[in-house]
Amino acid sequence: MKLQLALDLVDIQGAKALVKEVEPFIDIVEIGTPVVINEGLRAVKAIKDAFPALTVLADLKIMDAGDYEVMKASEAGADIITVLGASNDRTIAGAVSEARKTNKQIMVDMINVRDIEGRAKEIDALGVDYICVHTGYDLQAVGQNSFEDLRTIKRVVKHAKVAIAGGIKLSTLPEVIAAEPDLIIVGGGITGHEDCRAAASEIREIIASR
Repeated sequence: MKLQLALDLVDIQGAKALVKEVEPFIDIVEIGTPVVINEGLRAVKAIKDAFPALTVLADLKIMDAGDYEVMKASEAGADIITVLGASNDRTIAGAVSEARKTNKQIMVDMINVRDIEGRAKEIDALGVDYICVHTGYDLQAVGQNSFEDLRTIKRVVKHAKVAIAGGIKLSTLPEVIAAEPDLIIVGGGITGHEDCRAAASEIREIIASR
């Protein structure tokens, strides 16, 4: 079970400083959509250059032109690139095809997908590497989470690895771990703490002791 740190509300220098604190405890660092919007793909390159041993995910949330956008993210140093589950099958297939050329991986983000079970089956057949259930900020604000969706895709997905994102913190971590995802994505549960290193260390310890 791997741990991914989601960086959403930082600039490049802030991201570097934060990753330096928690690097021993994480497997993947995510350059979140807000960072990409504010800084561009140079943020991906900056983090990959600074932390070459870490896997870097570019959270582009691709909706169209999957092959081209994956190519550009790969050139910037991304190891994993996200595509939206609501996008067309051709977009996802194009993203997968392009990723295979450079040994990169595709994560499909199921945010706002209504038929989680049916769509997960379809996406799994397209050869993606990860399928991620995700509760966005707006729904987190009203107390929603993706724990039931995680159990659903764990039941139906046969090939891809399974990930969960959105509002995960120390108090909810045991329930998430019990569903046995391959990847747990934590943002504010680490970055929102005064001592980010201690928070990341504690989360890693809980995951390791499952």
